[in-house]
Amino acid sequence: MGVEAATIKNWAFHFSVAIVLTFGGLLGSSWAQEKTSLRIVALGDSLTAGYGLATNEAFPVQLQAALEKAGVPAVVENAGVSGDTTRGGLSRLDWALGASTPNLVIVALGGNDFLRGLPVQSTRSNMDQIVGGLAQRGVPTLVAGMLAPPSMGAEYEAAFNAIYPDVAKANGAFLYPFFLDGVAFERELNQRDGIHPTAQGVGVMVERIMPAVIEALVEAGACGTLEQPVCDPAAFELAG
Repeated sequence: MGVEAATIKNWAFHFSVAIVLTFGGLLGSSWAQEKTSLRIVALGDSLTAGYGLATNEAFPVQLQAALEKAGVPAVVENAGVSGDTTRGGLSRLDWALGASTPNLVIVALGGNDFLRGLPVQSTRSNMDQIVGGLAQRGVPTLVAGMLAPPSMGAEYEAAFNAIYPDVAKANGAFLYPFFLDGVAFERELNQRDGIHPTAQGVGVMVERIMPAVIEALVEAGACGTLEQPVCDPAAFELAG
């Protein structure tokens, strides 16, 4: 009985240790995942908000899924408001940022400005205040540009299209020239209004912008280094 009792006691001890180590490992893994998750805020209008789409089809959701697949542990917050202009985006910038500093803000505004025929100088001023304000806070920013249609007139088109590269350069932000690249004027990728992308169209947008997003995260240091990576090493290759 003494040997049997000792054996049982020894087994129970090792079983308890195994349980503690396993549970502790799970907690540690969960804590590490939470600690290293990158926070991305998508500040935009209906193109960001997901107008006419299911919640899981919106740009931020699809971008987050694509980033995770690429080995970038990120949470992409939807700070898009349908119908918003650059002025609206500026007015809610502090709300969008929240209490903590994001690893990246994607600014995708301006489409409603030209749809309403708002003065180019007003749009430029708002964008400069948004991107400049983020720069002053030390927040890495990716400017997702818009392009005015030729129907607005050559002068308006040229002045409007120059806003995004000019503002990005002046404030040290990253630039993705056209948010709707590969989707604009493609009937099968847009809803009936010809303006808002379908879920498939959003998928194309995400595929096109992904390298720019990852490059911004890598260059801003959010992905760590190859020696101490936060993101999968494949992400560094994708960033070029």
